[in-house]
Amino acid sequence: MKNIVTIEKISNLAKKRGFVFAGSEIYGGLANSWDYGPLGAQLRKNIKSDWWHRVVESRQDMVGLDGSILMNPKIWVASGHVDSFNDPLVEDKVTHKRYRADHLIEENVEGVNADGMSIKELNKLITDNKIKSPDGNDLTKVKTFNLMFETGIGITEGEKSSVYLRPETAQAIFVNFKQVLDSSRKRIPFGIAQIGKAFRNEITPGNFIFRTLEFEQMEIEYFVESDEWEKHFKDWSDWMSEWAKSIGIDMDRFHAKDIPKDKLAHYSNKTIDFEFDFPFGCKELWGLAYRTDFDLKNHTKHSGQQLVYTDPNDNTRKIVPHVIEPSMGVDRTLLAVMLSCYDEEEVNGEVRVLMRFPNHIAPFHIAVLPLSKKPELQSVSKEVLDLVSEKWVVDYDETQSIGKRYRRQDEIGTPYCITVDFDTLDDKSVTIRDRDTMKQNRVKITDLQDWFGSILNI
Repeated sequence: MKNIVTIEKISNLAKKRGFVFAGSEIYGGLANSWDYGPLGAQLRKNIKSDWWHRVVESRQDMVGLDGSILMNPKIWVASGHVDSFNDPLVEDKVTHKRYRADHLIEENVEGVNADGMSIKELNKLITDNKIKSPDGNDLTKVKTFNLMFETGIGITEGEKSSVYLRPETAQAIFVNFKQVLDSSRKRIPFGIAQIGKAFRNEITPGNFIFRTLEFEQMEIEYFVESDEWEKHFKDWSDWMSEWAKSIGIDMDRFHAKDIPKDKLAHYSNKTIDFEFDFPFGCKELWGLAYRTDFDLKNHTKHSGQQLVYTDPNDNTRKIVPHVIEPSMGVDRTLLAVMLSCYDEEEVNGEVRVLMRFPNHIAPFHIAVLPLSKKPELQSVSKEVLDLVSEKWVVDYDETQSIGKRYRRQDEIGTPYCITVDFDTLDDKSVTIRDRDTMKQNRVKITDLQDWFGSILNI
């Protein structure tokens, strides 16, 4: 049967099975905030752990960092965010709802790319084309809207100093460049990786967890010689495509788009957006940017600290490295993985829904299912549970019929189910069911660790 995946299907399954919940729901919610339930939290953890292992733990040219969310506000002046991190905003004069002006124009004027246009150009397009709000009301003039969340630190209201919740994780890496270099003794090319929260006061967040006010990034700043950036840029581009495939992203829906020069961010000399065909359109999933030496030079200028690399073979040669930045959002990655792995098929006249997660990404690797609640089966099942839990993440489920439990495990993406039945009491064997093929194998309990060790490969 044709498998049509919609955001509604994914969001409904996510809530039903404990992947993603609407934030603050018992109090009426908070727009565009989401909480990750038991399965979502584990899926996020698996994605992040796999990324961290591959880019930090298994490489000699990488180190990790965990920077603070609150940073000296001078950092955001030096990075350009205070002056440049803005979106064009318009407001419905009746409802006071806010919208991205460039997005409204592109939705109403065919063939126009309004990204990067000046405020004057945007206002003219809205006036000339008589563009209204989605509710049909007149709009205010376009204004610039800074995306950073501002807060205060201090004891009393009058004594508070303004700081920002970081809008990206990259700057923590740049301002710690010298300390990392001195303590780790790395030689270029080398990189610093970080996983952490960032915050953006987006005007039009939405589409489930695709665009939210609070999100998590997996980001690398890779420091290279200026004349070698193209080689390293290609290496990281290849790595990102390979990793996408390894975590279950549908490569037929995964595309690389070279950003035109006139649309590049202020810090970039070349950027590739890795896009994914979401149900609401082909949108950016990850980014790969060549940031030149913009950040280190700017922080040197504003801080007065020399953020340079000394050539160990020539102490008189001091350079400001250039930077390649692979940037990946955890939330968008999780959404792309769920959309890619979602499947439906007809089995005996009924629709079977399943998530075909790769084994190492699945929230549970194995489920142990006693055929009934009789004490003798429960006792053996708990022994099996203890045995396989030593190495894998395991669910235990004894409610409802075995068929319904299989379907439940299919929906949450568990690769293998172990059924403990009455024959187990005699032959000391269990039935292992494969999620994808539904084929079953009979395996001795004493052989389970070896059997799963060879097939799960985690």
